[in-house]
Amino acid sequence: MKNISIDISKTYNFIKQDEIISLQSEITKHHKALFDKTGKGKDFLGWVDLPSSIDEKILSKIQADAKRISKIAELFVVIGIGGSYLGARAVIDALSNPFTGLMSERKHPFIIYAGNNISEDYHAELMELLDKKEYAVAVISKSGTTTEPAIAFRLIKNHCEKKYGKQGAKERIIAITDKAKGALKKLAVNEGYTTYDIPDDVGGRYSVLTPVGLLPIAVAGIDIKKIVIGAVAAEKEIKTSSDINKNPAALYAATRSILYGNGKQLEILANFQPSLQYFTEWWKQLYGESEGKENKGIFPAGVNFTTDLHSMGQYIQDGLRNIFETVISVEKSNKKLIVPIDEDNLDGLNFLAGKGIQEVNKMAELGTMLAHVDGNVPNIKITIPQLNEESIGELIYFFEFACGLSGYLLGVNPFDQPGVEAYKNNMFALLDKPGFEEQSKNIKARLK
Repeated sequence: MKNISIDISKTYNFIKQDEIISLQSEITKHHKALFDKTGKGKDFLGWVDLPSSIDEKILSKIQADAKRISKIAELFVVIGIGGSYLGARAVIDALSNPFTGLMSERKHPFIIYAGNNISEDYHAELMELLDKKEYAVAVISKSGTTTEPAIAFRLIKNHCEKKYGKQGAKERIIAITDKAKGALKKLAVNEGYTTYDIPDDVGGRYSVLTPVGLLPIAVAGIDIKKIVIGAVAAEKEIKTSSDINKNPAALYAATRSILYGNGKQLEILANFQPSLQYFTEWWKQLYGESEGKENKGIFPAGVNFTTDLHSMGQYIQDGLRNIFETVISVEKSNKKLIVPIDEDNLDGLNFLAGKGIQEVNKMAELGTMLAHVDGNVPNIKITIPQLNEESIGELIYFFEFACGLSGYLLGVNPFDQPGVEAYKNNMFALLDKPGFEEQSKNIKARLK
């Protein structure tokens, strides 16, 4: 692939290459099922050919709305939970200056998030911020009834209408929701909000390349057309061949499957760039919701190195040996910074003087991988040339497709999430929601 390469050589002490190749016929079958949309969860396979089917008119409309919002808002509040915000945040954080929020002069609104928790303090402090700043809002939900974003939208809609009036609020609120039904769709039509559709055949965790992700990303000033170009390139190349030796997504899925079968039940996604922290969070949802079913699945965890080498590093090195590591490696930094010489050299670091910070970071990356392999932790390395729109677009599609293959290899439906309803039902019962009376009685009896 143009922007992605994969190296599994640091798994060869733990698995045999023949084991991976033995999965070729299964991979070929599942590769075909995904592109033909005939496998499990086939009603939610719209993401498979989504990049190449994105309408240029939609991209232009998103960019026009982003430009309009930039003229009226200092802040853009993204209301959503799970796939309704993680994909956007992953890309925005990966491609933005982390200190943008502290800069007095900005070309684009600063993106903030709501409705991904039920913390009273968080949302009260957000209201205090919105009192002082000009803002606009994207509310993202297929149904409009998911508890966390629905509560947040009630609060922010009320605040927005009081601050700007009904007409002013109408100009500042954008709803991204079902194209035909649901509470949010009905409200958006009644209020006259600008709306974008969430495709029926694309689940939340696969929705970053729909308006769900693309609108907030565009408002942040990132070139969404370049992201789509990267995703299209990945789609075309992955579609061309199911050969494990030619298709990095197939190789990744096959390697994970063999490691899981050999007792490596926990995968740690590691990065050496703090801007990739939320990319890791997006990946965790993608793989956790897709694979964690029927008492099966690799548990996805994430670490941010070198920071977490000073906390989680000890466990990874010497703890329970049921883990493997996948490292996202970025070859080149976007900026240059050299370690200066110090006459006193009290810290003993003059041996680094004249070296770029990225060179030091790369040696930390290599040293960490070698240490972990020596500690019996297999390592998969996924490399991109640098953090830019095309690389991120390609990486998104790479992980999405590999996730679909991985779920099929595991024998589960990677496109549903039946387990997420359990906590909601208990919460509704405890809050005495109508229709949950019997469950409420049972739960309250258990808590006595």
